[in-house]
Amino acid sequence: MTTRILESLAEVSAEHWNALSDGRFPFVRYEFLRALERHNAVGELYGWYPQYLLIEENGVPVAATPMYIKDNSYGEFVFDWAWADAWHRAGLHYYPKLVVAMPYTPATGPRLLVHPDKDFDTYAALLIEAATAHAQQAGMSSLHWLFTDERDTQRFRNDPRYLMRLGCQFHWQNHAYRDFDDYLSHFTQQKRKKIKRERRMVQEQGIEIEIRHGDEMEPEHWDIYHRFYRNTFERKSGIPTLSQSFFMEIGQTMPRNVVVVMARYQGEYVAAAFNVCGHDTLYGRHWGCNRDFHSLHFEACYYQGLDYCIEHGLQRFEPGAQGEHKISRGFLPAPTWSAHWIAHEGFREGLTRYLDHEREAVEDYMQELDTHSPFKRSA
Repeated sequence: MTTRILESLAEVSAEHWNALSDGRFPFVRYEFLRALERHNAVGELYGWYPQYLLIEENGVPVAATPMYIKDNSYGEFVFDWAWADAWHRAGLHYYPKLVVAMPYTPATGPRLLVHPDKDFDTYAALLIEAATAHAQQAGMSSLHWLFTDERDTQRFRNDPRYLMRLGCQFHWQNHAYRDFDDYLSHFTQQKRKKIKRERRMVQEQGIEIEIRHGDEMEPEHWDIYHRFYRNTFERKSGIPTLSQSFFMEIGQTMPRNVVVVMARYQGEYVAAAFNVCGHDTLYGRHWGCNRDFHSLHFEACYYQGLDYCIEHGLQRFEPGAQGEHKISRGFLPAPTWSAHWIAHEGFREGLTRYLDHEREAVEDYMQELDTHSPFKRSA
């Protein structure tokens, strides 16, 4: 058995890397991660330096984790800017740090990748040990495992070296709805009426909706979509880290995972929403438009996605980070978890207390939000 740190997925084959997961979570696929590398979304430009951890037996990968050195906290969505500031005020350096995450993707999923023919507990423990040792030997301030799934989260809960952090997103669950009307029948009358009005207003404005998978997107569609994508980040003073060539590549290499909602008005595309489809979950990622239309954002980003999930039998819809406005549309508070190893004992003690208080606040917040559910009490 050998352990290696790879600075690029080009050092391993797609076949070997993809064999380490069951294919349910699209963002851990070789095609997605390699495209981030090839189109400079990770690397020196944005401060994501690949450090893929690989365990091999007889030269064949049996376990891995997607790890990165970070010299900033951009694109992680588990916010630790205040931690970095505290380190700086103490005369210490928070960066560089190590992060196990899907870059720019706040989606819960597996981080401990173990070949299905191997014992998960054994190799998951080896991955955690190797990653933690690498952080110590490299002199990193910390190691962060972000948006861990239930199985991975349980591993870290049982490891006293790691601090657990609770977050909140808004997710939708499919309770075997027959169609969108059946879904709305479980809403209170007031909430149901509001959504029907929003969908009707989009139609009355003469907007037409198209659903295109990756293999149905022509170069001109990607050109239009990417203009919308850039416009959104530029309006919000963000950084459009994903290039048009990146989207085009995963549209070709992951064609049925890519789901783009495009809106036309009088023959012209005016908005688009980009989604990625997993085995049983739709992940909403990016939205953009060049004109304002009443309720079009809700239609393109939420209602079309819900329609798609119901039609294709998907069990979950995760429309991205933040957004309390999602609750009235059926996306209810859902916990997210991350695990944190902190090298400095003093900061570790302080963060332990901080995270205990933060967890209580997040739990109270989620309980309060649950009272605003749009569903009938019987549902």
